[in-house]
Amino acid sequence: MEQSGQKPRIVVIGGGAGGLPLVTRLGRRLGKRGKATVTLVDGSGSHIWKPRFHEVATGAIDADLDAVNYLAHARQNYYRFARGWLSAVDRDAKQVVLAPVTDDQGEEVLPERRLNYDYLVLAIGSLGNDFNTEGVRDHCLFLDSRPQADLFHERFLNHCERANFSDTPVTVAIVGGGATGVELAAEIHHAIAVLKLYGHEQLDRSKLHVHLIEAAPRLLPALQEKLALSAEEELKKLGVQVHTNTLVQRAEADAFLTKDGERIESHLLVWAAGIKAPEILGTLGLETNRINQLVVNDALLTEEPSIFAIGDCCACAMDDGKNVPPRAQSAQQMALHTAANIERLLRGEAVKPFRYRDHGSLVSLSKYSALGNLMGNLRGGSIFVEGWLARFMYIGLYRFHQAALYGWMRTLMLLLAGRFNRLLRPRLKLH
Repeated sequence: MEQSGQKPRIVVIGGGAGGLPLVTRLGRRLGKRGKATVTLVDGSGSHIWKPRFHEVATGAIDADLDAVNYLAHARQNYYRFARGWLSAVDRDAKQVVLAPVTDDQGEEVLPERRLNYDYLVLAIGSLGNDFNTEGVRDHCLFLDSRPQADLFHERFLNHCERANFSDTPVTVAIVGGGATGVELAAEIHHAIAVLKLYGHEQLDRSKLHVHLIEAAPRLLPALQEKLALSAEEELKKLGVQVHTNTLVQRAEADAFLTKDGERIESHLLVWAAGIKAPEILGTLGLETNRINQLVVNDALLTEEPSIFAIGDCCACAMDDGKNVPPRAQSAQQMALHTAANIERLLRGEAVKPFRYRDHGSLVSLSKYSALGNLMGNLRGGSIFVEGWLARFMYIGLYRFHQAALYGWMRTLMLLLAGRFNRLLRPRLKLH
């Protein structure tokens, strides 16, 4: 789609698990060769892999060291970066409208801007779904973004310091028995054990009360029941109080109230139950589903033939009628497929349908264990893994994500740098 000598303009909104690998691939294959102008838009200046937000929240990783700076990454991978949040799409003019960027004092840093596109990819992810539960937005912490994870980290450390000084329990209540809730519950126990080594002598796991609340009959519905029960047993060994078949009806400043009348008190309330797509998608005039995801065809195109949607913000039906699950691996597969389809369109070829390949699910229980199932061609297509092997594979998933962004040589250098950092820095981010 090159007109009057102008390069095709590809704009990607959202630099998450789908958007960042997409612009990386397009930048290396098209931007580097001068075949297209590729622009990434994101309201943040850096990227953290969303499956690691629970580790950012507890301080298990230092997000400042682990983050990918968009400007630096753009320069290395031949695309452009524009900071801003999407506020509208002018489909007739083929422009995206970016809201003004303001600083902490409310002063304008960047004005409203318009970017022209020939192909637009919406990859803006998802948010926690509170299901309109009373009090949740007012009293609960979410883990949808880096600032929210940082906020939890700050409040968690303050809560631990108060509890250590007054010799009182540390209490955290988490709604949502999916991967985020389970991993956060385990990571909190690890954080308490490490804090004891750094001067919090009154703290230990016997004084930690973590409640994990799930409305369904069991945790981790994405995993087979055997694995879900194994995860629940591991959490109970750590001391996590698991509440299944428990529907939260209301959140207050210091407690969740359930439909059965139970009051689960806690100093920190976390909501990690379900997802929905950002509200902005419902204003674009494109078809959305009940949780605001953009409905796409099998090529990940919306009803507008120049607009793709990938990752958690899209609803893509599979052959069995179910939608592709909202996982990081889904977003990454969609990113690579969309990059190939855009290249086909630029060559004047037809797009090809996307086929999701489930490689399995892994859940980390902090340093204590991990478990999951891997999909393949072995014995019917699924094998179960637990313990150190699952933990090794879980870490490996993140290394593959880094390799997609940096290449394997730089990923190995980052791994070595991380090993040296562990020798010099505290085992937990303490500020």
